[in-house]
Amino acid sequence: MMMSVALTGPVGAAEVALPRPRPAATKPVIVPPEVTKPEVEAKPAVRLYQTACPAVINGQVEAKALPPISEGVCEARSPLSVTKILANGRLVALSNPIITDCAMASSLPGWVAAIDGYLGAVQNTQLETIVVGTSYMCRKRNNAADGLTSEHGFADALDVVGFAFGDGTAVSLTKDWLPAEGAGGRLLRLAHDAACARFTTVLGPEANALHRDHLHLDLGCHGKTCTARLCE
Repeated sequence: MMMSVALTGPVGAAEVALPRPRPAATKPVIVPPEVTKPEVEAKPAVRLYQTACPAVINGQVEAKALPPISEGVCEARSPLSVTKILANGRLVALSNPIITDCAMASSLPGWVAAIDGYLGAVQNTQLETIVVGTSYMCRKRNNAADGLTSEHGFADALDVVGFAFGDGTAVSLTKDWLPAEGAGGRLLRLAHDAACARFTTVLGPEANALHRDHLHLDLGCHGKTCTARLCE
């Protein structure tokens, strides 16, 4: 809008329109950028490269996958908690869940089936429960203070202390290894010998005093090509 202002001058002089006065100049206000805490770069999630176990997929063992184990030098990338083993069309229970790897889990069904088959043919009963001892445990061989790490420390070993049968009877390494010609002694020797065909290490009561009460089974490496077997 324009303002009309009368100027001093001769009468009848024309009125001249003048613009409004401009406002006083002001300095621009500079708003500083918002101060924020430096963002911490998020660490990428660690991917766990675990593998599925065919023995579990095919129903040869009843098991569930466990998170990787890392305990000093002891480790297992894809450990399993195994509760039952398939033998001759039946799932045979373990007295307690065992922590083992896929290789051991895959070797157990054939061994258990051999024991169950012997019981059916010779004693007219069947395998009901496998009484187990140590599976995974981070320790040295033979519980020594130093030396090599036991296969137990890699979830690659299992100790078996006895068997229970469908007719209500049972055998244990402590009570029935001797006499060798007794029914229990024959069954336990059959279990020992059948294990020697499926595992690389089998240690029983005649191996040493440390194994007088159980069968130790593992898939440890023996020889330059890891094909040798230790059966005692």
